[in-house]
Amino acid sequence: MAGLTQAMLAKLAGISATELNDIERGDVRLRASAARAIQAALESAGVEFIGEDGGGPGVRLRKGGARGDPGAAIPIEELTSENDE
Repeated sequence: MAGLTQAMLAKLAGISATELNDIERGDVRLRASAARAIQAALESAGVEFIGEDGGGPGVRLRKGGARGDPGAAIPIEELTSENDE
């Protein structure tokens, strides 16, 4: 959806690619801290999480791409906590 590879998402989330792969396969239990880190990484890449009150839970791409402003978009490979607004 956001054009991230597993390796890119793992790096943005601060977890290993092996851990992310294990989580996706269901081989390990997802830790709350890892879930928050993955969600934050996806949100920084332009993914918007929709709660129950929005017609049911889900995800969508933020209008205008990452950051909601096409002019302010940072290439995915350069997204880090240091360039968060």
